[in-house]
Amino acid sequence: MTTIAPLWLWFFFVGSVVAALFVDFVVLRKQGAHEVTVKEAINWSLVWVALSLAFNGLFWWAVKDSTGDAALANTRALEFLTGYLIEKSLAVDNIFVFLMIFTYFSVPAAYQKRVLMYGIIGAIVLRTVMILLGGWLIAEFHWVLYLFGAFLLVTGIKMWWAAGKEPDLEANPALKLLRRVMPVSKNFEGERFFTTENGRRLATPLLLVIALVGMTDVIFAVDSIPAIFAITNDPFIVLTSNIFAILGLRAMYFLLAAMATKFHLLSYGLAVILVFIGSKMMLIDFFKVPVWASLVGVVAILAATMVLSLYTAPKIAMQAKQD
Repeated sequence: MTTIAPLWLWFFFVGSVVAALFVDFVVLRKQGAHEVTVKEAINWSLVWVALSLAFNGLFWWAVKDSTGDAALANTRALEFLTGYLIEKSLAVDNIFVFLMIFTYFSVPAAYQKRVLMYGIIGAIVLRTVMILLGGWLIAEFHWVLYLFGAFLLVTGIKMWWAAGKEPDLEANPALKLLRRVMPVSKNFEGERFFTTENGRRLATPLLLVIALVGMTDVIFAVDSIPAIFAITNDPFIVLTSNIFAILGLRAMYFLLAAMATKFHLLSYGLAVILVFIGSKMMLIDFFKVPVWASLVGVVAILAATMVLSLYTAPKIAMQAKQD
């Protein structure tokens, strides 16, 4: 695997992520368990987006400084921005599932912030491994790109058919597996992960929710990571755009959770994006779609579905009204 990023930028990226997580944990500890307001979610979302764009600016400068090629730096920075936007877009589907999990287990709003924090750390570790493995596979076996593309196509079609339908968490295989291996108490014990009942040590529902959130993110990563490889094969761009998108996932959750019913068509838009990216990946050796065209396409699809969502009623709500 080859990358255009200088070694010092790798160290800077790792240091930045560690520092960001440390600050986030310190703030979380000082605030304690509390319900995140929409205003707080907006402020943190702006902070994470600003940090991501600032890093992209530094990346552009590093490429230009090391190669002396401004055009190349522009292309690589655009690849980062496109990958970041794709990850942010596909994270919306994660958020809807997280919302369903929290609702199903009646997780108090004050505890949701901590659950997402641990989920993000697990996602960073697991996605890093998956990205490095995926990069190695593509470098060694070019035909893997076609498998990724076909997988995204099928996933996009399945997502389209599932959009607008009420998911059944009780039938989720991950939940069934966790309940078999993890005896769980009936009630929450504050922010504790374990409790004792009749001399027996049990996990609290909070630990079960964290495990389920982590497993859900891994499942979604199987969809989203190949999507970035359709934009670039540079492991540094794939990894950094992915991780920066994940860092802002917690704030984005609380923001979108408050507006979930307003943008009910987003799942359809995400399905179209996956089909578009999958097709792009399968045609990569015959027709290479410019990075700027991919960026414009993703933005246009998201904008269209958000606008249409504001002028149409949710399918589930319409069915309930008819009943």
